[in-house]
Formats: sequence, C-alpha cells, structure tokens
Amino acid sequence: MDEMDITPVVLTIAGSDSGGGAGIEADIKTFGSLYVHGTCAITSVTSQNTTGVKSAYDLPPSVVSDQIEAVCTDMDIRWAKSGMLSSADIVRAVAKSVKEYGLHIIVDPVMAAEAGGDLLKEDAVSVLKEELLPLSYATTPNISEAQVLSGITINSREDAKEAAKAIAVLGVKNVVITGGHSDAVDLVYESESDLFAEVPGRFIEGGTHGSGCTYSSALTAYLARGYSIVDAAIAAKEFVEYGILLSRTIGKGVSPVNQMGYLQMMATKDEVLANTEKAVKMLEDSPNFAKLVAEVGCNIAMALPHARKVSDVVAVNGRIVRLQGRPKVVGCVSFGASSHVARIVLAAMEFDPEIRASVNISYSGNVLAICEDMGLTMSSFSRAEEPEHTHTMDWGVTYAIDSYGRVPAIISDAGGMGKEPMVRVLGRDAIEVASIALEIADRLAVLEA
Repeated sequence: MDEMDITPVVLTIAGSDSGGGAGIEADIKTFGSLYVHGTCAITSVTSQNTTGVKSAYDLPPSVVSDQIEAVCTDMDIRWAKSGMLSSADIVRAVAKSVKEYGLHIIVDPVMAAEAGGDLLKEDAVSVLKEELLPLSYATTPNISEAQVLSGITINSREDAKEAAKAIAVLGVKNVVITGGHSDAVDLVYESESDLFAEVPGRFIEGGTHGSGCTYSSALTAYLARGYSIVDAAIAAKEFVEYGILLSRTIGKGVSPVNQMGYLQMMATKDEVLANTEKAVKMLEDSPNFAKLVAEVGCNIAMALPHARKVSDVVAVNGRIVRLQGRPKVVGCVSFGASSHVARIVLAAMEFDPEIRASVNISYSGNVLAICEDMGLTMSSFSRAEEPEHTHTMDWGVTYAIDSYGRVPAIISDAGGMGKEPMVRVLGRDAIEVASIALEIADRLAVLEA
C-alpha cells in the first residue's frame, strides 16, 4: 500500500467530559475532522456540563496503562496527546508508557476546565514537570498554565518568551503558548534551534468550552500528517477559530467548540468557489458585458459566511478586462485574490451578513438611469469627502450604507483626481450580482444601439 494511503493513527490520553464538549470527546471529534484515526486512553470520568465540573472519578493508573498498551501493541501509533491526567500516579503511568512505546507526545497541561473546576491536583504538577514534560515533543499551555509551569508572571510578549524558554529547559522540544487569554497571538518556541515564531489570530465570539483540548488534538493530528511544528500550529489555530465561530448554544453555560465547524467551512468554501466561477463564466460569455468593463478592469467577489478578512473572500486572481470588444477573464478564481472588491464586501457584511458578493462596473449617467429604472436601491459617496488615513472602500462603502440606512444594491462614486468613477453591484452571492450586472449590460446595449 502507498504510504500516502495510510491513515495516521493517533492517541489521546485524557478525561471524559459527559457534556461532550472537551476531553476525550473533543479530541476524537477533532481527529475525525482532520482525517486521522483516533484512539483513546481514558484517565478520569468527569460529571460535567457547560456550567462546570460536578465530580470526577479517576481510573486506576494500571487501567490507564492497559488502555495505552492495548492500542499501541495493535496499531502503529507514533503520535499522542495528553489532556487531563489529574493525579501524580496517572502522570507517572503515562510517562512510563510514553517511554515504553516511543510515543511523540504533545502535552496539554490541563489544570482547569473552561467552564470551571480544577482538573490537575497540585502534587501532580511537579511530577508532570519532572517526568512527562522531559519526554514530550511539544506542550501547549495557555498563559495561566505557562505561568505555573515556568514560575514566570506573563504580562508581555517578552515575558511569554522567557516562560517558553524556562519550560523548554525541562526537556520539551517545542513550547506553544496559546494566546487565547492575552492578545490571540500564539507563540511557538523551537528549543533545538532556539527560534520563536508568532501565529497571529483574532478573538472570535462563540463557544470556547473545549478550545484547549481541540487545539492540542488538532496540533497532534497535523503533526501526524507530516506538518512542521509551526505549520501545525498555524493550521490548528485556524481549526479552533472555525470551531468557535460555528459553535452553537448548548446548555446554560459556556458553549462548546464545534469540531465539525472546520468541515462545514471547507464545504462552504467549495460552494463559494463554484458559485463565483459560474458567475465569472456568465460575465465572460456575455458580449454586452464588455460595455460595463471599467478602464481599470472589473472584478467579482463572494465571501464566506462570517468572513472577516480578505483571505475569506473569493475573487478573480487578476481582473476581467475588455479584449477585442469582449470581456476577458485574466486569472483564476481563488481566495484572497482581490483586496479592492473584497473590502467592499467585508464593509457591507458589517451591516448585513447576508450581503456577501459584489461586482464593480463602469460608471455613466446611462448606467445609473438604468439602475433606477430597474428599481434597484442606490446610494453613493464622494471621494472629495474621504478623510485622511482611511481606505477608500472601507470608508466609502460604509458612508454610502450609513446614508441610505441599509445596504443598497448599488453604490456609486463619480471618481476624483486619478480615480476612475465606479458603480458597485451588491447582493447575496456572485451569481445574483452577475445577473444584475448582465441585465444592466443588456439594457445599456439596447439604449445605445
């Protein structure tokens, strides 16, 4: 069998969350979403929900060891992660198994539940530092956990770097301090090369119960698939962000991360790409659309639901130009391809998340008259009124929407010094805005015939 066809098998050694949001349950769902086979060794059975941990029953260390032995003697397991280990004896048992089976282990030093409740006994912390961390490939503490492990108070990025180095001295190859409790930036320290890398992020509203477990299990899955530690950290962060963004309210407390969010977003990406590609073909196949191609070219864009940045928006990687009297697409459709039109869409989505697409077309009195005759809602802005130190599309689109009171179908401007006048068509998807643009083009062709 080709090595590429082999599904990586990974192991999680952690506690069970009866609420299904964290621990073993979160890990297994994460593994499945990232195309690796997950196995488990349960360390503790917790009675918890979204409001906190009610009780916990630790399994005998020998039972934890037996579970690890059962899977490691049957399957080719090279990568593992640990979560809730709870007691010093369980930590010792796990450390012994890691050495026995030569596991590359990622240690998530779980000390407290997101919803509330201590998960690691005080005496177990020293054993974790002395016996398990020296064997680990990586550890993924949050800010508060990094402070406990390093003994350093973290108030700045430099503090975090010092803490990472202090943790690495214990024998850890890689330290990833997650930034969910500071500025959303994760810090990756590779001790063997003495190199730091920063993984930027953003605070996202949504359920965060199980976010630490989900991150460490995603990191483990990507490492098992051959990613470097930095690339795995970048991918794992994106995975968790999607999980928080697409979380659902479950229970009365802190909602859990949706580990299926990544798969849902990947499916949505395919849909957005297909919709935009069809819209681009519609424009290219229409000879009348050439009349609407601006001198600087046109572009069409469509955003993912919940899009927040240019890379969340699909557009033509190049432009749509006029060539020998016909529209010609220069480049392919891809994410992050056009900052200009993407900013139009992102600005509109701030007011109405359902408006996720736009196409820019040439400006003329006839075009505006046709838009009005079609009954399209319209607004405009003047470049002369643009404040300094702003981005035209961010400010202009926002101004036009504010003036109208909601997102209109058409936003225009009459241009300015060195700036071509332009009309932007906005709608729910790329096919919709392309259809509107084509009707405008057909009416313009009749009017100017």
